[in-house]
Amino acid sequence: MSIKSDENMILKVMKMFTEERRQLISEMLSQKSSIKVSEISELLNVSESTIRRDLKEMEEIGLLSRTHGGAVSFSVTNFEPTYNEKESSNQEEKNSIGKAAASMIKDGDTIVIDSGTTTLEIAKNITAKNISVITNSIDIASILCQKENVEVILTGGSLRPNTRAMVGQIAENAIRNFRVDKAFIGANGISAEAGLTTPNYTEAQTKKAMIDIANKVIIAVDSTKFNRVNLAVISPVSEITTIITSSAADKKILNEYELLGIELKIAD
Repeated sequence: MSIKSDENMILKVMKMFTEERRQLISEMLSQKSSIKVSEISELLNVSESTIRRDLKEMEEIGLLSRTHGGAVSFSVTNFEPTYNEKESSNQEEKNSIGKAAASMIKDGDTIVIDSGTTTLEIAKNITAKNISVITNSIDIASILCQKENVEVILTGGSLRPNTRAMVGQIAENAIRNFRVDKAFIGANGISAEAGLTTPNYTEAQTKKAMIDIANKVIIAVDSTKFNRVNLAVISPVSEITTIITSSAADKKILNEYELLGIELKIAD
């Protein structure tokens, strides 16, 4: 292995550790309103200078507010609603987005569908024949197994009760055994600057694995997800092919993505 590849591997591992550490900091803040640098440093077994750098960068993207010697909770960007809470919100938007996304699936396609309440609407509206679908969602699999001419492949993995998604190393390894025409991905937040984000680091990595195996990456999000930033980055917007959303989304915000060369589909 070359020196350059060694350096790339080290940088990759360091980035992973950084994101995991910030996930833990965020979880600590969700449990109590304030935390001290010395407390975090001791619990995570890293230097106080490293923690100060973490807090500075987390503050810059609006995840917390620094104080003398620590930080306080600043926003709700790491709040993760339950599956049932998400299922009952913006249902009309999600249904129209699901129909628009399903119309992009053609006979013979190979696709991967991310777990989520908006992507569940895609599964409900699929009419294409002779397609293969990889999913990490037990709910999507349940819907699709009732449709004729649809092959369903479940990823396996650790089941997160809050999102009903199978995630983790087992799921990621299974996903990487495939190559698909299209990936349909959901997110808790989308920002032209911060990219696609979600509150949970492990779930973000599973979504990233799906993006990595697809020729086209289609993001299905309702209007409330724009300009929202969560802790864990899934991908930059440069990896997105198409965004499907509803007419309720702000036109000025959507124009930013068009200028970046991303296709926009507005569901009726």
